[in-house]
Amino acid sequence: MTDTANEGEPGSARHILRLVSSGAASSRADLVRELGLAPSTVSLRVQELVAQGVLTESGEGASRGGRRPRLLRVKAQGGVALAADLGSRHARLGAVDLGAAVHDAVDLPHDITAGPESAVDWLCAQVARLAEKQRESGRTVRALGVSFPGPVDPADGRVLSPSRMPGWHRYPLRDVLTERLGMPVTVANDATMMAVGEHRTSRPELDHMVVVKAGRGIGSGVIVAGRPHDGANGSAGDISHVRVEEAGERPCSCGNIGCLETVASGAALIRELAARGVEVANTTELLRLVADGDPVATTLVRAAGRHIGTVLSVVVNFFNPRAVAIGGVLATAEPLVAAIRGVLYERCLPLATADLEITTTAAGRDAGLLGAGLTALHQNLSSTATALKEESVHA
Repeated sequence: MTDTANEGEPGSARHILRLVSSGAASSRADLVRELGLAPSTVSLRVQELVAQGVLTESGEGASRGGRRPRLLRVKAQGGVALAADLGSRHARLGAVDLGAAVHDAVDLPHDITAGPESAVDWLCAQVARLAEKQRESGRTVRALGVSFPGPVDPADGRVLSPSRMPGWHRYPLRDVLTERLGMPVTVANDATMMAVGEHRTSRPELDHMVVVKAGRGIGSGVIVAGRPHDGANGSAGDISHVRVEEAGERPCSCGNIGCLETVASGAALIRELAARGVEVANTTELLRLVADGDPVATTLVRAAGRHIGTVLSVVVNFFNPRAVAIGGVLATAEPLVAAIRGVLYERCLPLATADLEITTTAAGRDAGLLGAGLTALHQNLSSTATALKEESVHA
């Protein structure tokens, strides 16, 4: 994973681009208020981005008592980053532009647990097809962003000790993909990228938030002071392996016992349904049972929500975020979300929940794609700006 900690230094080109692309700022005056910098400093940096072809400035916005401001927009011709949001048994791929639009998104089945070699071969083939489609549509591919379902070292993009994935430990995914594909690549944890996508496109005003990815596994991404927080080794937000009392002595794939994952993940719920004589093939069928009011499935999903809420209550009391957003396929199950919300209000300090927003992700299933794609574009902002300048010269 690239070093996302430096991605949003106040007043940097990346920070300005993030504020404009997310809608948090639409003029130089907005940027002055958001950044707390002198108007001359903001104007200089905006002008540099306009000259590089990354931003455009035109039209007139609404007056707030003075001269009507000119509106800033991210230049649509800035190219795209290909993005791959990987799960343990599936992947969602698409292209993301600087304006946070997703193009040609597709969901594909793939078993990443089979090992890194086969996964890389498969991913490179899919990326090549997607890149060709972008070229046919007149879009220039700038980079690739990968959202990976496990811890990733922020320094070098290596996968670190992922549960249920033999052969992946310390695999240099970023470097291998860069060499195979011949383009800049960023690799980051999937829950962190979901948090980035949700924050930048739907909740840019919330500088402190937690986004939970509840699917076949469970994870969470943390936004601190407007930036993704990876932690020292890329494992920040890994709530999946927090021990919960109700899990008892259930063995977990991490080698420990009693982890949250063993009672609240989609995989755990499917196993528990099978033990009770109800066979479902995947979380989609599980959710269909819940939607149909099946009492066994609904009870299990509600219990899973309480377990997740119990762990999150510690996070909320400790971190004091402005919002907790639930994403992933299980977020469509209202009994699970309602149970999480109820436990948080019950167990957290009143001060911590006084202004706390507890909801589902607004970016939906594209949150991970948006996070991975925008991170890749912003990490390679200088090369994108250079390419745009060259394109304008030869136009």
